[in-house]
Amino acid sequence: MGDDVKAVVTGGAGFIGSHLCDLLLAQGRDVTCVDNLSTGSDENIRHLSGNARFKLLRHDVTLPLQAEADEIFNLACPASPVHYQRIPIETTKACVYGAINMLDLACASGAKILQASTSEVYGDPQVHPQTEAYWGHVNPIGTRSCYDEGKRCAEALFFDYWRRSKLPIKVMRIFNTYGPRMQPSDGRVVSNFIVQALRNEPITIYGDGSHTRSFCYVDDLVDAIARMMATPDDVVGPINIGNPMEVTILELAELVLRIVGGTSRIEFKPLPQDDPQQRQPDISLARSALDWSPRVALEDGLGETVRYFRRLIG
Repeated sequence: MGDDVKAVVTGGAGFIGSHLCDLLLAQGRDVTCVDNLSTGSDENIRHLSGNARFKLLRHDVTLPLQAEADEIFNLACPASPVHYQRIPIETTKACVYGAINMLDLACASGAKILQASTSEVYGDPQVHPQTEAYWGHVNPIGTRSCYDEGKRCAEALFFDYWRRSKLPIKVMRIFNTYGPRMQPSDGRVVSNFIVQALRNEPITIYGDGSHTRSFCYVDDLVDAIARMMATPDDVVGPINIGNPMEVTILELAELVLRIVGGTSRIEFKPLPQDDPQQRQPDISLARSALDWSPRVALEDGLGETVRYFRRLIG
C-alpha cells in the first residue's frame, strides 16, 4: 500500500510527526508535512529534504489550508506543558481551529482524517486504568486546560463532522510517548531526566515520585497510527494508544540513572497544579481493532533515547 497515496501530516516537523513522516514515506506515500515550526524543528526532517516524495509546507493550521490529500494526520499542537502553558491561547486555537480547518480540508478533498488526541482528555482520572468509555476528570479553568479542553473540543468536532457529513474519521488517544527527537528543553519527564543525568545535574521529581505514568516508545506509536488509518471506515475510535506497563516516576528516575550513570542525585519539588496522579491505558480495543500492542521494552527504548541525547548535547 502507499503508491500514489497523498498524505498530509500536520505537525510533521514535531517529535512524533517527523517519525510518522518517516514511516509513511517508507510505505510509499507522498507526504506533505504541514508545520509552522513554532514547536517543531526543521532538524527533525532535514534528512528528508532530498526525498522527491516529501515536501514541507510552512503553514499555521489555525488558517484554512488547500492541499491534495487522500489521508490527513492531524498532529499539529504544542504537546509539552512547558510549551502549551507558555502559549495557552495559541494552543487552544491550534486544537480547535486546526481541527475545523483540517476537517474542512478532508471534506473538500474526500480524504480520511485521523485526530491525534491525548490521554489528557481523561485529566486526573478517577478510573484506573482508563478505558475509552471514561469521560474524564478535567479542570476546565486550570493551567493545563488549554491543551486538555482543546483536545476534548477537537474530538467533539471530529464526531460532529462524522455524524453530519459521514466523513471517514479516526480518533486516537495517545498516552505518554518518548524517543529520539524529543526536545531537550520540552519539560517532559523522560527528556528532563535524561538531560539532567547526562549533565550530572539533580534529577528533579515533582511530588514524592509515587505518581505513575505509562511510557510508549515512538516507533510503536507511529506503527499504531498507520494501522489505525488503514482500518475500515466503521472503525472511528476513540482508541487508546500507549504502553499499559505502569511505572512510578521514582522508578523511571532510577532506571534513567542506571542507564546513564554519572553522579546525579534525586531532588523532590512540589507537584504542579492538576498534574495527574495516575495514567495507564486500557488498550484492549487497540489489540482487537488494530492487532496492535507495544513491542519496545522501556529499558530498550530509554537506551535508544539516551544515545540520541548523548549525540545531541555532547
